Amino acid sequence: MRYMLLIYGSEGSWTEDERTACMIESMGICEELAAQGKYISAAPLHPASTAACVRVRNGERLVTDGPFAETTEQLGGFYLIDAADLDEAIAIAARLPPAKKGTVEVRPVLPVDGLPPDRFSPDGSVAAGDGTPYLLLCYDDEAAWDRAGRAALDAAMAEGVGLAHELDARGRYVSAAPLHPVSTATSVRVRAGRQTVTDGPFAETNEVLGGYYLILAGGRDEAVAVAGRHPGARVGSVEVRRVFDLTPLRESAGRVDPSRRRTITP
Repeated sequence: MRYMLLIYGSEGSWTEDERTACMIESMGICEELAAQGKYISAAPLHPASTAACVRVRNGERLVTDGPFAETTEQLGGFYLIDAADLDEAIAIAARLPPAKKGTVEVRPVLPVDGLPPDRFSPDGSVAAGDGTPYLLLCYDDEAAWDRAGRAALDAAMAEGVGLAHELDARGRYVSAAPLHPVSTATSVRVRAGRQTVTDGPFAETNEVLGGYYLILAGGRDEAVAVAGRHPGARVGSVEVRRVFDLTPLRESAGRVDPSRRRTITP
Protein backbone atom coordinates (compact mmCIF):
# COMPACT_ATOMS: atom_id res chain seq x y z
CA MET A 1 0.00 0.00 0.00
CA ARG A 2 1.21 3.48 -0.78
CA TYR A 3 1.87 5.90 2.05
CA MET A 4 2.81 9.57 2.01
CA LEU A 5 5.24 10.61 4.72
CA LEU A 6 5.02 14.35 5.37
CA ILE A 7 8.09 15.87 7.00
CA TYR A 8 7.40 18.70 9.46
CA GLY A 9 10.09 20.63 11.32
CA SER A 10 11.22 24.05 12.41
CA GLU A 11 13.17 25.50 9.50
CA GLY A 12 15.34 27.53 11.87
CA SER A 13 16.46 24.52 13.89
CA TRP A 14 18.86 23.21 11.21
CA THR A 15 22.26 24.61 10.29
CA GLU A 16 23.24 24.34 6.62
CA ASP A 17 25.71 21.57 7.46
CA GLU A 18 23.02 19.67 9.39
CA ARG A 19 20.57 20.11 6.54
CA THR A 20 23.06 18.79 3.99
CA ALA A 21 23.94 15.81 6.23
CA CYS A 22 20.22 15.11 6.69
CA MET A 23 19.65 15.08 2.93
CA ILE A 24 22.60 12.76 2.31
CA GLU A 25 21.47 10.35 5.04
CA SER A 26 17.92 10.46 3.65
CA MET A 27 19.18 9.64 0.16
CA GLY A 28 20.86 6.57 1.60
CA ILE A 29 17.56 5.47 3.11
CA CYS A 30 15.88 6.01 -0.26
CA GLU A 31 18.45 3.77 -1.93
CA GLU A 32 17.88 1.07 0.68
CA LEU A 33 14.11 1.30 0.23
CA ALA A 34 14.56 1.17 -3.56
CA ALA A 35 16.54 -2.05 -3.23
CA GLN A 36 13.58 -3.49 -1.30
CA GLY A 37 11.04 -2.28 -3.88
CA LYS A 38 9.47 0.13 -1.39
CA TYR A 39 10.65 3.48 -2.73
CA ILE A 40 8.57 5.65 -5.07
CA SER A 41 9.76 9.24 -4.64
CA ALA A 42 11.03 11.76 -2.11
CA ALA A 43 12.07 15.40 -2.10
CA PRO A 44 12.55 18.36 0.21
CA LEU A 45 10.62 21.55 -0.47
CA HIS A 46 11.76 25.13 -0.71
CA PRO A 47 11.14 27.16 2.49
CA ALA A 48 7.57 27.82 3.60
CA SER A 49 8.18 31.54 3.01
CA THR A 50 8.08 30.78 -0.75
CA ALA A 51 4.64 29.15 -0.55
CA ALA A 52 1.43 30.48 -2.09
CA CYS A 53 -2.04 29.57 -0.85
CA VAL A 54 -4.85 29.50 -3.42
CA ARG A 55 -8.59 29.63 -2.73
CA VAL A 56 -11.52 30.11 -5.10
CA ARG A 57 -14.69 31.70 -3.72
CA ASN A 58 -17.70 32.70 -5.84
CA GLY A 59 -15.59 32.20 -8.96
CA GLU A 60 -12.86 34.56 -7.78
CA ARG A 61 -9.33 33.27 -7.24
CA LEU A 62 -7.69 34.49 -4.03
CA VAL A 63 -3.91 34.08 -3.72
CA THR A 64 -1.98 34.81 -0.53
CA ASP A 65 1.75 34.48 0.13
CA GLY A 66 2.80 31.95 2.74
CA PRO A 67 1.72 28.44 3.69
CA PHE A 68 -1.79 27.19 4.46
CA ALA A 69 -1.23 27.27 8.23
CA GLU A 70 1.17 29.23 10.42
CA THR A 71 2.84 26.74 12.75
CA THR A 72 6.13 26.45 14.61
CA GLU A 73 6.96 23.42 12.44
CA GLN A 74 6.59 23.75 8.68
CA LEU A 75 6.19 21.14 5.97
CA GLY A 76 9.70 20.59 4.68
CA GLY A 77 9.41 17.59 2.36
CA PHE A 78 7.75 14.31 1.54
CA TYR A 79 8.33 10.64 0.82
CA LEU A 80 6.13 8.35 -1.23
CA ILE A 81 6.67 4.74 -0.24
CA ASP A 82 5.08 1.36 -0.85
CA ALA A 83 4.86 -0.42 2.50
CA ALA A 84 3.16 -3.67 3.47
CA ASP A 85 1.11 -1.99 6.20
CA LEU A 86 0.96 0.94 8.61
CA ASP A 87 3.43 -0.64 11.04
CA GLU A 88 6.07 -0.85 8.33
CA ALA A 89 5.36 2.73 7.22
CA ILE A 90 5.77 3.91 10.83
CA ALA A 91 9.06 2.02 11.14
CA ILE A 92 10.36 3.75 8.00
CA ALA A 93 9.14 7.15 9.23
CA ALA A 94 11.00 6.68 12.53
CA ARG A 95 14.27 6.09 10.64
CA LEU A 96 14.12 9.42 8.79
CA PRO A 97 16.52 12.02 10.23
CA PRO A 98 13.86 14.78 10.51
CA ALA A 99 11.87 12.62 12.96
CA LYS A 100 14.58 13.41 15.53
CA LYS A 101 13.85 17.14 15.44
CA GLY A 102 10.35 17.42 14.01
CA THR A 103 7.40 15.22 13.12
CA VAL A 104 6.72 12.73 10.33
CA GLU A 105 3.02 12.41 9.52
CA VAL A 106 2.08 9.09 7.92
CA ARG A 107 -0.93 9.15 5.59
CA PRO A 108 -2.22 6.22 3.49
CA VAL A 109 -2.77 7.11 -0.17
CA LEU A 110 -6.24 6.45 -1.61
CA PRO A 111 -6.08 4.65 -4.99
CA VAL A 112 -8.20 6.27 -7.70
CA ASP A 113 -9.01 4.69 -11.03
CA GLY A 114 -8.37 6.72 -14.14
CA LEU A 115 -5.38 8.81 -13.08
CA PRO A 116 -2.47 8.95 -15.54
CA PRO A 117 0.56 6.84 -14.64
CA ASP A 118 3.26 8.49 -12.54
CA ARG A 119 5.94 10.31 -14.53
CA PHE A 120 8.85 10.19 -12.09
CA SER A 121 12.45 10.14 -13.27
CA PRO A 122 14.28 6.80 -12.88
CA ASP A 123 15.75 8.02 -9.58
CA GLY A 124 12.28 8.87 -8.23
CA SER A 125 12.79 12.63 -8.53
CA VAL A 126 10.01 14.89 -9.76
CA ALA A 127 12.24 16.80 -12.19
CA ALA A 128 10.91 14.56 -14.93
CA GLY A 129 10.76 16.88 -17.93
CA ASP A 130 10.74 20.51 -18.99
CA GLY A 131 9.64 22.85 -16.23
CA THR A 132 10.06 23.42 -12.52
CA PRO A 133 8.52 20.83 -10.16
CA TYR A 134 5.86 22.02 -7.71
CA LEU A 135 3.90 20.18 -5.06
CA LEU A 136 0.25 21.23 -4.79
CA LEU A 137 -1.14 20.36 -1.36
CA CYS A 138 -4.92 20.18 -1.37
CA TYR A 139 -6.42 21.09 2.00
CA ASP A 140 -10.07 20.11 2.40
CA ASP A 141 -12.87 20.78 4.83
CA GLU A 142 -13.96 17.16 5.30
CA ALA A 143 -17.15 18.23 7.10
CA ALA A 144 -18.13 20.44 4.14
CA TRP A 145 -17.73 17.52 1.73
CA ASP A 146 -19.79 15.33 4.07
CA ARG A 147 -22.57 17.92 3.96
CA ALA A 148 -22.31 18.21 0.17
CA GLY A 149 -22.88 14.47 -0.21
CA ARG A 150 -21.23 11.61 -2.04
CA ALA A 151 -22.36 12.71 -5.51
CA ALA A 152 -20.65 16.08 -5.10
CA LEU A 153 -17.44 14.45 -3.89
CA ASP A 154 -17.45 11.96 -6.78
CA ALA A 155 -17.98 14.80 -9.25
CA ALA A 156 -15.07 16.76 -7.75
CA MET A 157 -12.79 13.71 -7.91
CA ALA A 158 -13.75 13.16 -11.55
CA GLU A 159 -12.94 16.82 -12.25
CA GLY A 160 -9.58 16.37 -10.53
CA VAL A 161 -8.81 13.30 -12.65
CA GLY A 162 -9.71 15.29 -15.76
CA LEU A 163 -7.31 18.06 -14.74
CA ALA A 164 -4.57 15.44 -14.25
CA HIS A 165 -5.11 14.13 -17.80
CA GLU A 166 -5.02 17.64 -19.22
CA LEU A 167 -1.71 18.29 -17.45
CA ASP A 168 -0.40 14.93 -18.64
CA ALA A 169 -1.23 15.78 -22.27
CA ARG A 170 0.82 18.98 -21.89
CA GLY A 171 3.78 17.19 -20.30
CA ARG A 172 3.14 18.90 -16.97
CA TYR A 173 1.96 15.93 -14.90
CA VAL A 174 4.13 13.88 -12.54
CA SER A 175 1.81 12.29 -9.96
CA ALA A 176 -1.41 12.87 -8.03
CA ALA A 177 -3.60 11.11 -5.49
CA PRO A 178 -6.08 11.78 -2.73
CA LEU A 179 -5.29 10.63 0.80
CA HIS A 180 -7.43 8.60 3.15
CA PRO A 181 -9.33 10.71 5.75
CA VAL A 182 -7.26 12.53 8.34
CA SER A 183 -8.64 10.17 10.98
CA THR A 184 -6.21 7.59 9.53
CA ALA A 185 -3.16 9.82 10.08
CA THR A 186 -0.32 8.82 12.39
CA SER A 187 2.39 11.18 13.69
CA VAL A 188 5.87 9.86 14.46
CA ARG A 189 8.58 11.56 16.53
CA VAL A 190 11.93 10.34 17.85
CA ARG A 191 13.50 12.03 20.87
CA ALA A 192 16.67 10.81 22.58
CA GLY A 193 16.34 7.54 20.68
CA ARG A 194 12.79 6.95 21.88
CA GLN A 195 10.00 6.62 19.30
CA THR A 196 6.64 8.26 20.01
CA VAL A 197 3.64 7.40 17.83
CA THR A 198 0.33 9.24 18.15
CA ASP A 199 -2.93 8.92 16.24
CA GLY A 200 -3.95 11.94 14.25
CA PRO A 201 -2.25 14.51 12.02
CA PHE A 202 0.69 16.78 12.79
CA ALA A 203 -1.61 19.78 13.39
CA GLU A 204 -5.29 20.11 14.25
CA THR A 205 -6.96 22.45 11.72
CA ASN A 206 -10.42 22.88 10.21
CA GLU A 207 -9.02 22.13 6.76
CA VAL A 208 -6.89 18.99 6.52
CA LEU A 209 -4.60 17.67 3.83
CA GLY A 210 -6.75 15.65 1.46
CA GLY A 211 -4.42 14.97 -1.46
CA TYR A 212 -1.59 16.20 -3.63
CA TYR A 213 -0.52 16.93 -7.20
CA LEU A 214 3.08 16.90 -8.38
CA ILE A 215 3.33 19.01 -11.49
CA LEU A 216 5.84 20.76 -13.73
CA ALA A 217 5.30 24.45 -14.39
CA GLY A 218 7.05 27.33 -16.09
CA GLY A 219 7.09 29.21 -12.80
CA ARG A 220 5.04 29.96 -9.70
CA ASP A 221 2.35 31.86 -11.63
CA GLU A 222 1.62 28.83 -13.78
CA ALA A 223 1.56 26.55 -10.73
CA VAL A 224 -0.84 28.94 -8.98
CA ALA A 225 -3.09 28.94 -12.05
CA VAL A 226 -3.25 25.13 -11.97
CA ALA A 227 -4.00 25.21 -8.23
CA GLY A 228 -6.88 27.59 -8.87
CA ARG A 229 -8.47 25.09 -11.24
CA HIS A 230 -8.48 22.27 -8.71
CA PRO A 231 -12.02 21.64 -7.40
CA GLY A 232 -10.74 21.54 -3.82
CA ALA A 233 -9.80 25.21 -4.04
CA ARG A 234 -13.52 26.06 -4.14
CA VAL A 235 -14.14 24.40 -0.76
CA GLY A 236 -10.75 24.48 0.93
CA SER A 237 -7.36 25.71 -0.25
CA VAL A 238 -4.40 24.57 -2.32
CA GLU A 239 -0.88 25.33 -1.10
CA VAL A 240 1.76 25.68 -3.82
CA ARG A 241 5.31 24.65 -2.87
CA ARG A 242 8.35 24.46 -5.13
CA VAL A 243 10.23 21.15 -4.93
CA PHE A 244 13.93 21.26 -4.12
CA ASP A 245 16.17 19.67 -6.78
CA LEU A 246 18.52 17.18 -5.14
CA THR A 247 20.43 16.36 -8.33
CA PRO A 248 23.51 18.54 -7.62
CA LEU A 249 23.79 17.20 -4.05
CA ARG A 250 23.26 13.63 -5.22
CA GLU A 251 26.02 13.98 -7.82
CA SER A 252 28.47 15.73 -5.49
CA ALA A 253 27.89 13.10 -2.78
CA GLY A 254 28.37 10.23 -5.25
CA ARG A 255 24.89 8.82 -4.63
CA VAL A 256 23.63 6.16 -7.03
CA ASP A 257 20.37 6.28 -8.95
CA PRO A 258 17.96 4.33 -6.65
CA SER A 259 16.61 2.47 -9.68
CA ARG A 260 19.96 0.65 -9.88
CA ARG A 261 19.10 -1.09 -6.61
CA ARG A 262 22.45 -0.68 -4.84
CA THR A 263 24.08 1.83 -2.51
CA ILE A 264 27.25 3.85 -2.82
CA THR A 265 28.61 5.33 0.42
CA PRO A 266 29.78 8.93 0.11
